[in-house]
Amino acid sequence: MSNFLQNQKTIIGMIHVDALPGTPRFNHPLPEIIARAKTEALAYKEAGIDALMIENMHDVPFARHIGPEIVGAMAVIGYEVKNVSGLRCGLQILAGANQEALAAALSAGLDFVRVEGFVFAHVADEGFIDGCAGELLRYRRQIGADDILVLTDIKKKHSAHAITADVDIVETAHATEFFLSDGVIVTGVATGAEASLEELQRVKAAVEIPVLVGSGVTTENVAPYLRVADGLIVGSYFKYEGHWANGVDAARVKAFMARVDELR
Repeated sequence: MSNFLQNQKTIIGMIHVDALPGTPRFNHPLPEIIARAKTEALAYKEAGIDALMIENMHDVPFARHIGPEIVGAMAVIGYEVKNVSGLRCGLQILAGANQEALAAALSAGLDFVRVEGFVFAHVADEGFIDGCAGELLRYRRQIGADDILVLTDIKKKHSAHAITADVDIVETAHATEFFLSDGVIVTGVATGAEASLEELQRVKAAVEIPVLVGSGVTTENVAPYLRVADGLIVGSYFKYEGHWANGVDAARVKAFMARVDELR
């Protein structure tokens, strides 16, 4: 399997799609949701982003078991975003809907998924998230999706890790690599919160698979992160006023990518 993250210093921009059918905040027809996602994808592309990731973060409160309406919507949105942008594209379906995300990504012709709860277990704000590596990678093989990368959060944000407090983040990264993850993601404690540079350095030194930063990156702090990480997932900072729920601010993305080009 080819891993486009290796030696690339890839910058992935987030598209947080509007609330999807059946969720409490759903109030836009699906064609409008698709159109907005495509507009943001083109804004990212024009600003020089390397890749895109789609997430249903407006579907609050997140459910542990989602319906086919969410999977179908994410597949359609993913297909449209991938085709209008021509960029590498992935998705995540909250909360912990990892097999569903893989199925949607395969249907849409996408390149990767972001997975929570790959190894060990933790308690997230939406409930208990258990390890899924064995089932997920068997499912990937069964549906013929081996070319879709599985990128996995470790010591995930918005979560309590007391039940694995005796398992260091490096040990978690080792387990993730041993269980055949295609890349690990290090985050801060919440959306937009900076990841620990010390933890990032330790994880990077410990594993051979790509290591990404999944929260808190800005133009001001990108240099030390980019020196260590193989890729950066940026959401909040790319939005107007730096808030994840707002639309993509193309000027912010362009300034960020100009700084990244200097560093690369």
